[in-house]
Amino acid sequence: MWSSDELDLDAYLARIGYTGGLAPTEETLRGVHRAHVLGIAFENLDVALGRTPALDVKGLQEKLVRRRRGGYCYEQNSLLAAALERLGFDVAARGARNRTRGDVLTPVTHAVLVVTAGGRSWLADAGFGHQGPLEPVPLDATGEVRQGPWTYAVGREDGGLHVLRVLRGDEGWRDLYAFGPQATYPVDFVLMNHYSATHPRSHFTGQIVVQRVAEDERVALVRDELTRVRPPWTADRHTTAPGGLIALLGSEFGIELSETDGAELVRTYCAGV
Repeated sequence: MWSSDELDLDAYLARIGYTGGLAPTEETLRGVHRAHVLGIAFENLDVALGRTPALDVKGLQEKLVRRRRGGYCYEQNSLLAAALERLGFDVAARGARNRTRGDVLTPVTHAVLVVTAGGRSWLADAGFGHQGPLEPVPLDATGEVRQGPWTYAVGREDGGLHVLRVLRGDEGWRDLYAFGPQATYPVDFVLMNHYSATHPRSHFTGQIVVQRVAEDERVALVRDELTRVRPPWTADRHTTAPGGLIALLGSEFGIELSETDGAELVRTYCAGV
């Protein structure tokens, strides 16, 4: 389903720095997921430049692997799905509804993976930015799931909904997103990608969003505000200068743009994106 035969697996594994086992086991799933999340930043810079990101495996390899760029959920999880399928995992997809914006009912625009390993179903998601899980989360978990200093949980609601939650320090538990049992396919990613890249109400149009996950911190740049989150979920925020954008992308997120794209992004950024 994920065109994994077109993936240069060795180049992908080198890109994320994964050197562990390749058998389709829980250990491999955790290791590849963790390495991917730590190694590839979340970013919408193509969308900020007025482009719709490509989701085919060759296009993803060119951008995320060869050019060492990042991407948002459809790109990240399509690439991860191809790699996991190539390794022998059963990989399905689901469409999720973002719940981080309070009581606002958002459309189903987030894409996640459900992977079978060790006789269990796991939520795999390398594309939810700085709030997302570092490792896959077992969908049959009945309590807290600790991932280093970060804590997640899976709730269940009527209609077969699973809800991913994160413990945010003094704020307590916060819902991140909810998804049902209905299968989603790569062609559905294409439709959601079009909305997210072009619709004026999309969170990703009209602003820069770049984020990364590390073992001991989470960093997010949205418009001109840089937020650094450290355990248990303490946030430090400050405003960035447009003139320092390109250097910031490199130093904080490991992203290097071409000279042309960098200049265009700065012009757009200075104009108020």
